[in-house]
Amino acid sequence: MRSKNETAEKRRLSAYQKTKTEKEIAAQHEAGKPETDIYYESYARNEGSPLKTLLGFYKGLYMNFFWSTFFYIIKHSPVWVLPIVTASIINNVTGHNPDVYRIIALEAGFMVFLLILNVPMNHLHIHFRSRAVRKVEAGLRSALIHKIQIMSIPHQKEMLSGRLQSKIIRDVEAVETLSDQLFVSLINIVINVIVALSVTITRSPVVFLFFLCTVPIAAALVAGFKKPIKKHNQLFRKEMEETSAKVMEMVELVPVTRAHGLGKEETNRMDTQVDLIAQAGYSLDIIQGQFGAVSWAIFQIAQILCLTFTSVLAVRGRVQVGDVVLYQSYFTTIVGQVSSLLTLLPIISKGLESVSSIGEILTFKHVESSIGRRDIGKIRGAYDFENVGYAYPDSKEEIVRGITFHVEPGETVAFVGESGAGKSTLMNLLVGFGMPSSGHLKIDGNDISEIRLQSYRKQLAVVPQNTILFSGTIKDNILYGTEGVSEEKLSRVIEEAGLRSVIDKLPDGIDTVVGEHGDKLSGGQKQRISIARALIRDPKVILLDEATSALDSISEKEVSYALENISNRCTTFIVAHRLATIEKADKIVVIENGTIAEIGSFKELMDKKGLFYRMEMTR
Repeated sequence: MRSKNETAEKRRLSAYQKTKTEKEIAAQHEAGKPETDIYYESYARNEGSPLKTLLGFYKGLYMNFFWSTFFYIIKHSPVWVLPIVTASIINNVTGHNPDVYRIIALEAGFMVFLLILNVPMNHLHIHFRSRAVRKVEAGLRSALIHKIQIMSIPHQKEMLSGRLQSKIIRDVEAVETLSDQLFVSLINIVINVIVALSVTITRSPVVFLFFLCTVPIAAALVAGFKKPIKKHNQLFRKEMEETSAKVMEMVELVPVTRAHGLGKEETNRMDTQVDLIAQAGYSLDIIQGQFGAVSWAIFQIAQILCLTFTSVLAVRGRVQVGDVVLYQSYFTTIVGQVSSLLTLLPIISKGLESVSSIGEILTFKHVESSIGRRDIGKIRGAYDFENVGYAYPDSKEEIVRGITFHVEPGETVAFVGESGAGKSTLMNLLVGFGMPSSGHLKIDGNDISEIRLQSYRKQLAVVPQNTILFSGTIKDNILYGTEGVSEEKLSRVIEEAGLRSVIDKLPDGIDTVVGEHGDKLSGGQKQRISIARALIRDPKVILLDEATSALDSISEKEVSYALENISNRCTTFIVAHRLATIEKADKIVVIENGTIAEIGSFKELMDKKGLFYRMEMTR
């Protein structure tokens, strides 16, 4: 039975690309992954030059902009031709040309033809432009997502998720806007100015020289406002990222905030952040507003001067009367285009700042590299900790050290100890979330630092203490990352995880939507789904970090029985405090202050009456 969420996804894909199946689209994405290297390489080559970096993003797509510009010239030609036609008609009328009616008819017909041609040319112009811009927009987001997936976990945790989200959504959108402005608006501005100046110089060099006087004015405006606008854009972008991160934290903490009556304090904290972003936005608006107002006033005055200048030339007979209209139209075009160029400055500054922001992720150096590593193949589940130590990134002090023990395939190993002793650190090392800073961790004799972690992790199942679910159905969450699972196997796993009684009580059964982060379910229900997700993978190794901590005593017995069944089929590592969870372990490793205090079976440690014995007696 197909879930509602899956059906909705199918409809979305069908609407997006009706002629292709989901598998074909996925295959295209898989085949296109190397394209993301374009973005990494462009930033690496041009670091410190956002504009060059942006141009590098469009490597291989320049012909799209060539054709977009070509069709823009054709579709926009009425704007340039109309002043010439208008001047010609006026000059022929005021000159009492006997053939004036034929001239009016021909020139009017020609203008109608150009205006009709505008429609198909505009379609082609947008087609080539949008195809390139949207490809890079999707490619950049894909590159950021791929980079986040290979970031070193300890370093990634230092980046707040709200900031990462802001870079993927807001900054890429700003880069897309920048691309439109640079490759479309800017090219259009240049073409308009070139055409206007070219026609003008062929008819009156004197008027042409007058037009050129506007260029130094524009340059002075750009130079005067460039640095202040860039500075305020940087401040605004940083405040936006900070706000995004704090909003996500606030949403996550709503239950805690409500439970402790801290609503007012949390509101005040967020109000302070909202005020900061408002102040940064206000400062940015003021500087951009001043920039726009000054440029507008100067160019309006320049237009009046142009009208006065060309009118005087017409009175003296230096130009024809109709040409006054032509020059005024072209000068208006030049002024409008230069004004547009100045208006683009804040957008360009914001976009280039976003290019730099995206570069913080693209050039992030702490990644899980697979270069020079080999696939581990099918694992048996034997482990050797050889004097293993681990220190946090940028820290020299090891939080675990001298860890040495051996695990046979199929054994169950429990880590026990006080909070902060180092149990979760050892579990993270087993998953490969961090590499030993000293010693060696070997899987089936293979050093973990020499293998492709993906080939190893595909054979693991991890059940964390804090269950992580996404906002799909129960079925979607159980089957996450698997393919071709039979209904019989799914049903068996549901029984083993103790989920049957839960599913039978829900209105939509296994197709019940769990809500954001599984908020519609209890802690115990979410934990059972997490366990089912682990069981469905038929792992060679399973890691259980307080896997039954959220369950009541009856549920714990049911799930413990399921976990006992799977632990007989694979190597199992457990972090737990409850006696029922660890007493059947083959080895219990007692951690104290980052080192092994004791190691042995439950009976051996109890008979020894050491640290583990004292811990159990005080429960």
